[in-house]
Amino acid sequence: MVRDFNVAKEEADISYYAGYIGSSYMLGRCFTAVLWGMVSDRYGRKPVLIMGIIAVVIFNTLFGLSTGFWMAIATRFLLGGLNGVLGPVKAYATELFREEHQAIGLSTVSAAWGIGLIVGPAIGGYLAQPVDKYPQIFPKDSFWDKFPYFLPCFTISALALTVAIVCIWIPETLHNHNGNEESKGNAEALENGSSKEKTVQKNENLFLNWPLMSSIIAYCVVSLHDIAYQEVFSLWAVSPLRLGGLKFTTDDVGDVLSISGVALCIYQLFIYPYVEKACGPIVLARITGIISIPLLQSYPFIAMLSGITLYIVISIASILKNIIAVTITTGLFLVQNRVVEQHQRGAANGISMTAMSLFKAIGPAAGGTILTWSQKRMDASFLPGTQMVFFFLNLVEGLGILLMCKPFLGEKKKTNSHELH
Repeated sequence: MVRDFNVAKEEADISYYAGYIGSSYMLGRCFTAVLWGMVSDRYGRKPVLIMGIIAVVIFNTLFGLSTGFWMAIATRFLLGGLNGVLGPVKAYATELFREEHQAIGLSTVSAAWGIGLIVGPAIGGYLAQPVDKYPQIFPKDSFWDKFPYFLPCFTISALALTVAIVCIWIPETLHNHNGNEESKGNAEALENGSSKEKTVQKNENLFLNWPLMSSIIAYCVVSLHDIAYQEVFSLWAVSPLRLGGLKFTTDDVGDVLSISGVALCIYQLFIYPYVEKACGPIVLARITGIISIPLLQSYPFIAMLSGITLYIVISIASILKNIIAVTITTGLFLVQNRVVEQHQRGAANGISMTAMSLFKAIGPAAGGTILTWSQKRMDASFLPGTQMVFFFLNLVEGLGILLMCKPFLGEKKKTNSHELH
């Protein structure tokens, strides 16, 4: 899409401009995430979910109609600002379950993301530029030729509209309690107006809640790594061989990501809840984070393969990398939602989304810029070519792992539940 906007002077610069489109969505979300979280705490999770999905319908459609670089940035920015779904949906998933089963709830959210990884890249890869791919159906010089990226966006918007309609019948969870007797007692006391002390205790300053804030900081660094990796992976995969890429088509990238998504869904729904119960969310996150470092540094060497071997190996590597990423983020989701009371959970997730969105706004632009720079130093003596961009990604991942260790990561304050590992 960026290539067709003709803003890049040379092929290696496409990654640089594409990064800014990716960042604009996160920047928009950064400005409004806390507001949406507070709205969901006051008026309910359900209205915020429905409004956010309707925003997807409108602005994702407009993104597909973008005729220039700045229109694409503006529509993505507005979509990010008006789509306040992610924070409230995590609170919603937590509130559907008692605490001992919350790993299932939040892993289901991550599995939904995995389903998106299956459906999204496939829709984008197969439906973009339909005039070139399906000339017998979409004639030259038609509407579809003028807007070659509208069809996948329209398809996604249609799916979103269906989901928005279905959401009318989902139950509200804001006033459901998760089985914690102390929380129930506090809630009853508040309703009866009989305990001013508990009101003060429950309405704590979230910024002074160190278990929450430390997990948010770790989550931000991990999210920076994840969004930069996603940006770099797709751009690297479609780059030519002379720039250290895989020379994949958009269809190939869609296939690899879709295979990863299928594996991710299976892992999140059937494996993660049991492994998390055995190890604890944070210990599991640390172990998988360490494994990801040698895996990611092997990517430039995978590019030396060819044919079906390349396809199989990069698919396996992509599956492992996505499973690791979701293991870490789900573990941190669990921590963030367990260390606050229900009536502040939307605001807590809003703070998390704001901070994370700021870091994710940096990620695509930084990842695209570093990839462009690394592809211009193919003959360097130290970490030549794309080895450099994956080295930078590993530095960020390493920092995230350190932030998930004691004494930085705070312990859960409640004493009536099992300790976080």
